Amino acid sequence: MAEDQYKTISEHGFGEGFYSEKRSKFLAFAHHVTSVDEVKTLLASYRKKYYDARHCCYAYVLGPERSVFRANDDGEPSSTAGKPILGQINSCGLTDVLIVVVRYYGGVNLGTGGLIIAYKTAASDALAHATIELRQVEEIVTFDFSYPMMNEVMHVVKEMQARIISQQFDNTCSITLRIRKGEADQLRSRLNKLSFQ
Repeated sequence: MAEDQYKTISEHGFGEGFYSEKRSKFLAFAHHVTSVDEVKTLLASYRKKYYDARHCCYAYVLGPERSVFRANDDGEPSSTAGKPILGQINSCGLTDVLIVVVRYYGGVNLGTGGLIIAYKTAASDALAHATIELRQVEEIVTFDFSYPMMNEVMHVVKEMQARIISQQFDNTCSITLRIRKGEADQLRSRLNKLSFQ
């Protein structure tokens, strides 16, 4: 995988997983998320929906560099829930993902080994039912130019397959583009060469 690519799950729909052991039920949900605020909103909705469940454990990883992450055991013995969930996200090399596992206690203790297997399996099942996508890490490039250069600028934009985010055409024109990170410098250099012609 290239440096400017990352793997996540689709924003459309979410992955659902299930695991049952000694009458305890583990309901798992994998979501595409891009911010801690989104994570908090989803967690609040699961806690409300499954208010009668004993535990609502989760893990998430955010950002193309996978540098923002958290695992939470929500009252389960330390490292028996959040870490196994996070482990499943990491073993798939995913980011911008939240997995929530809701546990209904069945009256029989599973022990730490049993809990780790249960949370890991439920999380894995949720990811197995999600659509995994490869995405580009993108960079924003803004370029100012004079109106007569419009055709040349648009030619470069089209050739490099940059996406136009915004554009303003006046005496001085400005265009804001989104392009794969690995190609941003080439785009800047091609646009800057135009201004000297």
